[in-house]
Amino acid sequence: MTRAKTQTPLAALDGHGPLWQQVRRVLAEPIRMGTWPPGTRLPTEIAIKERYRTSRMTVNRALQSLADDGLVERRRKAGTIVTRGAQERPVFEIWDIADVVARLGGVYSHRLLECEKVLDNPQRREWLGVSRRTSVLWMLCLHSCDAEPFQLEERLVNIDAAPGITCRPLEEGGHGPWLSAHVRWSDAEHKISACEATGNIATHLKAKQGAACLVIERRTWNETTPVTFARFWQANNRFSLIGHYEPDR
Repeated sequence: MTRAKTQTPLAALDGHGPLWQQVRRVLAEPIRMGTWPPGTRLPTEIAIKERYRTSRMTVNRALQSLADDGLVERRRKAGTIVTRGAQERPVFEIWDIADVVARLGGVYSHRLLECEKVLDNPQRREWLGVSRRTSVLWMLCLHSCDAEPFQLEERLVNIDAAPGITCRPLEEGGHGPWLSAHVRWSDAEHKISACEATGNIATHLKAKQGAACLVIERRTWNETTPVTFARFWQANNRFSLIGHYEPDR
């Protein structure tokens, strides 16, 4: 693969979300638009670090995320190279609910309501898509904005795909950051629907029985191995989903 020089200056950060995701978007855009064609070598970690006055760890996380999505290949001594077919791959991003709350001007908090290994529960195993032989961790977490329920999260994690996962670090620092830092995935799928809040769902969200909820289901895989299944319940009007699309020129 022939490497081309990177001629386009790095754009400014957009100020939305975690710093590593902002850096990721800046690097992903010229790849998606074809400004950096396959074979292009990205600026070095040091150059990116100095451009945005951030840490080497932040830059490394952004680059590794692009590599996990197949947009770049990281090579020792050669640097980070745009892969063939990178423009055909979707640029996918998972937002942290804490950042969503922060953008709304609220104070975020969370509480891990349940955390345990799944024993005899065929339905949950079916949600994740694994057999009885697979070790699975179940979590129920309440995300709050200004001390009021904002989102209820049900999550299943394939323990074999998340080595070292236990309930303790998830309780102390939040499971979202821990999973992002320790669990690899290559493919994701989202399903969005409207459902009624009943039983414990309504109780945790302080919603009326039968209240309409926005429900997002997310599944992730590492190649063909199921990694996580998550279901997010939203029963207020402070959350929206926005997508941006530009047709091929």
